[in-house]
Amino acid sequence: MFASAKRKHTLLLLKDGPREIESLLHSLETTRQALLPQLKILEESYLIGKEDDAYRLSTIGEMIVEKMTPLIETLDVLDTNIVYWGEHNLNFVPPHLLKRLKELRSCKIITPPLTELYEINKDFFKQCKISKSITLTFTFLYPNFPEIFNEWIDNGVHVTFIASKELFERIKLNYADEFRSYLNSGLFDIFVYDHTTHFTTHFVSFGYNDHCAFFRLLSKKGEYDNKQLMCCSSSAVEWNKELCEYYRNRSTHITEI
Repeated sequence: MFASAKRKHTLLLLKDGPREIESLLHSLETTRQALLPQLKILEESYLIGKEDDAYRLSTIGEMIVEKMTPLIETLDVLDTNIVYWGEHNLNFVPPHLLKRLKELRSCKIITPPLTELYEINKDFFKQCKISKSITLTFTFLYPNFPEIFNEWIDNGVHVTFIASKELFERIKLNYADEFRSYLNSGLFDIFVYDHTTHFTTHFVSFGYNDHCAFFRLLSKKGEYDNKQLMCCSSSAVEWNKELCEYYRNRSTHITEI
């Protein structure tokens, strides 16, 4: 099935019901001479059958295509940035979400210039200002975080901030006044993830706003990588929302500093 793009796409087309040969040729943008040998292979493998001039999935074909679709969707996500996914640690993602990685759909890698290594992604920052709410899961603070947080709060954006235990200790020691003012705004919630497993060894940050999800992951060796992954589909936002909720539900809600 996967050795031939025509066989793979034919099975996916027949998932929605029987198709006549001319319909398949049009959808696949191919010729009868090129397609017929592939259809014969699928018939001989008992994956499709033919009635008059229409092809349909067999019972076995229906079973296989049902399992095949999510696999192909996952491969589409990974193939686009296979080096990035292969070199970075994903162990912080709970198994039930890792199985649904296909929901991230089309993502792009952003490599900021050296002058912006420790700055928030500009596109994500702009989208946050026009979002109703944002959720951030962080193990560090941007150097200009007061400017960032104040601008979001001034725009009426509700911020949920999930911090590592180590980061929260730094906040209490060095930035208590700033975070008290955020909490007093009524537009800022802070949660502290008390466990170290997965949190500081597998990623730098991730989060989402109403429009996009972002990730800054560590390499499999635990090394920092300035590359950022941006996924701007509605399903990616929902996927990241579930990921943030997973950690928020295992964190302590801080009401005063």
